Amino acid sequence: MYKLTQKNIDLGDGRIITIETGKLAKQANGSVVVKMGDTMLLAAVTAAKDAKEDVDFMPLSVEYKEKYAAAGRFPGGFMKREARPSDYEILISRLVDRVLRPLFPSDFHAETFMTINLISADDDIMPDALAGLAASAALAVSDIPFNGPISEVRVARIDGKFVINPTFSELTTADIDIMVGATKDNIMMVEGEMDEVSEEEMIEAIKIAHEAIKVQCIAQEELAAELNITKSEYSHETQDEDLRARIEKELYEKAYAVAKSGNRDKHARMEAFENIKNEFTEKLTEEIGEENVNKGFIGRYYHDVEKKAVRNAILDDGIRLDGRKTNEIRPIWCEIDYLPKAHGSSIFTRGETQSLTTVTLGTKMDEKMFDEVLIKGREKFTLHYNFPPFSTGDARPNRGTGRREIGHGNLAHRALKKMIPNEKDLPYAVRVVSDILESNGSSSMATVCAGSLALMDSGIKMKKPVSGIAMGLISDNATGRFAVLSDILGDEDHLGDMDFKVTGTKDGITATQMDIKVEGLSYEVLVKALLQAKEGREHILKIMTETIAESRPDYKPHAPRIVRIEIPKELIGAIIGPGGKIIQELQASTNTVIVVEEVDNKGIIDVSATNKESIDAAMAKIKAITAVPEIDEVYKGKVKSIVPFGAFIEIIPGKEGLLHISEIEWRRLEKVEEVLKEGQEVEVKLIGIDPKTGKMKLSRKVLLPRPERNESRD
Repeated sequence: MYKLTQKNIDLGDGRIITIETGKLAKQANGSVVVKMGDTMLLAAVTAAKDAKEDVDFMPLSVEYKEKYAAAGRFPGGFMKREARPSDYEILISRLVDRVLRPLFPSDFHAETFMTINLISADDDIMPDALAGLAASAALAVSDIPFNGPISEVRVARIDGKFVINPTFSELTTADIDIMVGATKDNIMMVEGEMDEVSEEEMIEAIKIAHEAIKVQCIAQEELAAELNITKSEYSHETQDEDLRARIEKELYEKAYAVAKSGNRDKHARMEAFENIKNEFTEKLTEEIGEENVNKGFIGRYYHDVEKKAVRNAILDDGIRLDGRKTNEIRPIWCEIDYLPKAHGSSIFTRGETQSLTTVTLGTKMDEKMFDEVLIKGREKFTLHYNFPPFSTGDARPNRGTGRREIGHGNLAHRALKKMIPNEKDLPYAVRVVSDILESNGSSSMATVCAGSLALMDSGIKMKKPVSGIAMGLISDNATGRFAVLSDILGDEDHLGDMDFKVTGTKDGITATQMDIKVEGLSYEVLVKALLQAKEGREHILKIMTETIAESRPDYKPHAPRIVRIEIPKELIGAIIGPGGKIIQELQASTNTVIVVEEVDNKGIIDVSATNKESIDAAMAKIKAITAVPEIDEVYKGKVKSIVPFGAFIEIIPGKEGLLHISEIEWRRLEKVEEVLKEGQEVEVKLIGIDPKTGKMKLSRKVLLPRPERNESRD
């Protein structure tokens, strides 16, 4: 049997979140089920008894998985079972990981696995907003050491009002949509998209989210107290304090000198730091023998010394690794139209970070399709980010797309998508690909800038250009000193306390992503970082607009051309034809791609081709098929069949009228064949339409001169 323990969280508007434990997955170190409406998440966490040898980091793995059965659906594909994680599942896993990871004890190195499964899904409740709460609650009821609890909530502004954990349908009209992760005391993570909002509006949203998170953290603490949870003892590190003190004493000043040197070459700087460690290792080897040297300890302690030196150089002297001031942006150069056959291209280089970005334009059939547990549909605008090893000078194979690539690509996609034309104004499917060719920090922000440039180069009518910047933080809790860094280097990200990416137009923020690595980030620091980021974004945007200020007036000559027309819904079948016969013939005869869909009870037809002549030919045929016959109009038709009382003439593809034998000529005819034969083209006039049957009456003779009447005289 089982003993169930529950805790309820009231969101304040009648909605209740329930955390329960003791019923499912009891062999895990900790497990909970989080419920909201009909949505249920099962989170289970396990940790190894001890750390593996020589592990000096936190080997945490977070997996968020949505079960198709949760929504009463079969998975797609031949195997009909859940397969590799979707991009959406990877993004949620990353959101949870980024809040949990900094809160494990720094000396806890046992392999830890967090699994979060969506086991029941309400169609309109967004489960991703509950994943962080479920993960933290599982840790709270476990014996695994953790400096939490934390929680995550989504906050959206809908019609001017902030809503915590909105539904899918509510979110469609939001102008702010962010996920916030935090402890009871400190903000740990922010990620989301906005519709050109101000810094003040963004901070207001974060504060509202934090108030909701505090309630959820208290509930977890109460749950753990009720269960009388005791955290396990562990000892994952042995130390050599004498060696640590010696490295600090002998190497700190040398590392400080390199940190202050202002060398802008990343590899030269890395080599200088490495040489300090190598010289010490050689010296120690000569003193005590190679068998007595613990290179692992040397590397760990020297890393701490290097980190301290870099941070103090910034806090004490205001000198960054590459010699810049705290608010200074690295040199930037941009270029567009670099690739002659791409539909749009750009190079954006900032310091030692470089993106080569392309834009490809396609048809409806090129749109990305979603068929996930709760998210189904199509995406007209996609962005992909690639980070090959050579971009950092690493000699290793490229093993395909990883979680980092998906996360960075998603951030850049969010930054740009609000500036893409509306659905009805954009006939194209658009794919942006950013290949990072050099990297020393802020490559996702280089992707935003390069993507904006390439889109404008392609002729896509961007509403406004978008720039992005990554901000860093160096802080000292003991003294209260801090420095906010603009356009951070890779080392400043690694050795610093914050990675805060902000993107936007001249009028406001479009996306953000923030990770905090220390406790106690105040709103004072957050405000300063946002205002400094705004200055940096505007500086970068100015340089970008000197290269291209607005979208090209037209697409590239070799880009596909798409013309869109609307037709009455009832005429869609006439374009497609039985079994798709007519549309296939249209495409083959005009060398075009034709896509027909129903939108808002109207038929939308997109015709694409690489030249205007093909499009014109297809459009003429489509207009002929969809034309509505008008009385008194003259048509050039084709004789489809002959009967004793007349002929049926096709005046519009698929539409025939009767040319009665009496309407062929002014003279009396014995047989229709005296004048007409099948397949013959003939001009006729539409003289009537039967209001009941819709049958059309045609005349040929009214287009012919009327013969003079001969009168006999006595």
